[in-house]
Amino acid sequence: MHFLDQAKIFIKSGDGGPGAVSFRREKYIEYGGPDGGNGGKGGDVVFEAVAGLNTLIDFRYTQHFKAKRGTPGAGRDRTGAGGPDLVIQVPVGTQILTDDDERSLLADLTKEGERIHFLRGGDGGRGNASYKTSTNRAPRQHGPGWPGEEMWVWLRLKLLADAGLVGLPNAGKSTFINAVTNAQAKVGAYAFTTLRPQLGVVSHKGQEFVVADIPGLIEGAAEGAGVGDRFLGHIERCRVLLHLVDANDADVATSYRIVRDELEAYGADLIDKPVIVALNKIDTLDDELIAALSAELEEASGHKVMALSGASGAGVGAVLDTLLEAIGHPEPGEDESEDAGGDWSPI
Repeated sequence: MHFLDQAKIFIKSGDGGPGAVSFRREKYIEYGGPDGGNGGKGGDVVFEAVAGLNTLIDFRYTQHFKAKRGTPGAGRDRTGAGGPDLVIQVPVGTQILTDDDERSLLADLTKEGERIHFLRGGDGGRGNASYKTSTNRAPRQHGPGWPGEEMWVWLRLKLLADAGLVGLPNAGKSTFINAVTNAQAKVGAYAFTTLRPQLGVVSHKGQEFVVADIPGLIEGAAEGAGVGDRFLGHIERCRVLLHLVDANDADVATSYRIVRDELEAYGADLIDKPVIVALNKIDTLDDELIAALSAELEEASGHKVMALSGASGAGVGAVLDTLLEAIGHPEPGEDESEDAGGDWSPI
């Protein structure tokens, strides 16, 4: 499945149905008169967040969405049926933005099943029965129905994950996510093997959390170098970042600072998120060199450095333990609703 995280679409709610012009004409029944009913309301445009979607690729091929108009009114004071709502299904984590230079946020769908009535359909027009007055006993005017609303909007997908993987290209992020989840991220001995975000579910010690792997960052990514920094939007919602540094880099401290500088240049408070720093690919080094590189990286980052190898699995369990602690999942069997410090009470 192709990955697309931005799309521009046109949406329009339904127009209201026109009112009817009708007169009651029945033999042997006096006092006839106007009996035209009102038109039905147009359909709303509704956005719904659904599970099982992680791309906006469908909106590349279908870009115009129009709800149906209301049914016209009819004689015998019959009101027209309202137009059905147009429900547009989007992945969880989709944002709706204005089509202008500011791209202002209009809505953010972050929960499965969340629905937003985005554009309201037009009201139906009045039938001629509603125009009857003491001086206008046989009105022939009617309302045409109010038009619906329409606009162009941008959809932007920000994947929902508990932990995000960051690092330079070939830092071993794809190997790590393949080792701890069922994801099948592409792995290769060249830069930018990952060209789109990957999601994986980690099952560890009876708990589950979602990890997001994004394309690697290089110096100047904020200015468009490499694949740029647009994919950083997919880790904005993460609770913690796992920063992987390749132990085979010429200068692990410089590798760390390059990525941190790009996170700061991107903004969105990514630089302030909790971070776990890990030295990856330790299976290629001896213990003495691992200790020296870890100390160098710890001095540059100011964080305790964990050593691991995604290929061999060394140190992976300890990293997952630290991620679980940072994410803050309750322990198995722990009831968050109970106050462990207080006495039980039926009230």
